[in-house]
Amino acid sequence: MSAKERREQLIEISRALFAEKGFDGTSIEEIAASALVSKPVVYEHFGGKEGIYAVVVDREMQKLLGMVTEALSASHALIKLERAALALLRYIEESSEGFRILVRDSHAASGTGTFASLISEIASQVEDVLADEFNERGYDPKLAPMYAQMLVGMVALTGQWWLDVRRPKREEVAAHLVNLAWHGLTRLDPNPMLTAASRGLALRSRTAPPARPSERDLRERERELKEQEKALERELKEQEKIQREQEKIRQRNQREQEKARERELKEQERLRKEEEKLRAREERLAAAQAKLAEHGQIGKPE
Repeated sequence: MSAKERREQLIEISRALFAEKGFDGTSIEEIAASALVSKPVVYEHFGGKEGIYAVVVDREMQKLLGMVTEALSASHALIKLERAALALLRYIEESSEGFRILVRDSHAASGTGTFASLISEIASQVEDVLADEFNERGYDPKLAPMYAQMLVGMVALTGQWWLDVRRPKREEVAAHLVNLAWHGLTRLDPNPMLTAASRGLALRSRTAPPARPSERDLRERERELKEQEKALERELKEQEKIQREQEKIRQRNQREQEKARERELKEQERLRKEEEKLRAREERLAAAQAKLAEHGQIGKPE
């Protein structure tokens, strides 16, 4: 092997061992034996176990971060969310060993931080997306960092769970994740599906790569995708408009109900006060009658 080929071989072997046994459970001896080389060869390329571990972790973090960053380049917020969820699940499906390494308590030798630091880096990108959405909808953009942590944390923890169970399929898991994040508990769709744009993306990732297209084909495909995204964006905006109208109607009905309840309570209070006044008059009348009786002016036989 050339030096470059040997280096890549050692990285792949170490990646598998770190995924199975973790940093502390893996030794230079195991790495060298699996690669059928002597320990000095490993030291020559990486300086030790810490060096090769740092390379493995950094590669996995950059790969996952790149996939999520690409997903966040979509035009509409819903498509961004769908594709980011799909990107993480696709990474888990295609790079299970790498994900197992990342979700372990990363060793200080990695030099690139922990899985939590990666999640924070992704959350910082999601934060920018949310801030724009919050401004557009009249929400406080200062809350965007907190909501970004919520969203990314939800997707990441679901990914850790799905790493072992692998059911349902990733598209279905992504659809349910987006269902909860986009609609909230009060408006969950009982049968969620990804948008057509994201379903097509997921399907293309599962098929074999096609022959290299020409520049003209690429421009035509790009034009078609832009038209599809614009049409989808118009549809989503129309749906959002309908939802906002429905929300206005619900809030108006709620306000009317509250006003009716308030009027009812005021009427009850007025009747209670009237009743108290009548009771007080009856008590005063009874007292006056009792006083007259004491003076012999009423109650005597004729």
